[in-house]
Amino acid sequence: MELGLIGLGKMGGNMRERIRRAGHTVIGYDRNPELADVDSLEELVAKLEAPRVVWVMVPAGGPTRDTVELLGELLSPGDVVVDGGNSRWTDDIQHAELLAAKGIGFVDCGVSGGVWGLENGYALMYGGDAEHVAKVQPVFDALKPEGAFGSVHAGKVGAGHFAKMVHNGIEYAMMQAFAEGWELLEAAPEVTDVREVFRSWQEGTVIRSWLLDLAVRALDDDEHLAKLKGWAADSGEGRWTVEAAIDHAVPLPAITASLFARFASRQDDSPQMKMIAALRNQFGGHAVESK
Repeated sequence: MELGLIGLGKMGGNMRERIRRAGHTVIGYDRNPELADVDSLEELVAKLEAPRVVWVMVPAGGPTRDTVELLGELLSPGDVVVDGGNSRWTDDIQHAELLAAKGIGFVDCGVSGGVWGLENGYALMYGGDAEHVAKVQPVFDALKPEGAFGSVHAGKVGAGHFAKMVHNGIEYAMMQAFAEGWELLEAAPEVTDVREVFRSWQEGTVIRSWLLDLAVRALDDDEHLAKLKGWAADSGEGRWTVEAAIDHAVPLPAITASLFARFASRQDDSPQMKMIAALRNQFGGHAVESK
């Protein structure tokens, strides 16, 4: 089939290549002309035969909204737009309604796989009407990993990005657990080779996983992570997961704590710890450190 693909960065560029390897035609557009196959969205749409499928891989929020609105003016009834970025599921509902008024279908797709997806395939979670999903199915089949798993029609519009959001929330908590365990091992004088402890866990343990494999890979590059600063960003999906948990009254203590740990990583000097140090000094005479 033919696919229009908007956004050819690290993910989008590799996705274009994987889809082409499966024998499909991909016409890509990016603001960077060195990456693009066409010079404009208008040219991209003109080169696709109807009914068209156009996949959007641009940053969530304003860039995605602007792109969807422009596609709503350029596409025709019967075409389908896929949002494969990290949009909030509530945005999906608005975009689907906007396009539906013009007879254009909409599918939201959470994509996981990062820089490894080109070779290993991408895990896909998508939401939308069955008739719209069917038009995109050959692309989903091309992108997914080989085998029976790695791709799911999660439900109606918004379900794909909601599922990907929860996936990322779980990822936050898993990474935090590995990080805390690593720090404790590094702090214990009895343990003389933390990297090899992590490596030993790769076989036969209940915590063996791809994240563990990546942790070992990182320690092989920098055994004590001395080259790195203890600072971690968050993409927004962790926050959305916690907000959704509040809306549904679902307790998420581990995921919430992992999100707050990232916030703490950005403080060179924790204001909260200042108060805790002051209180410990007041009630127990515990020592405090001055700048």
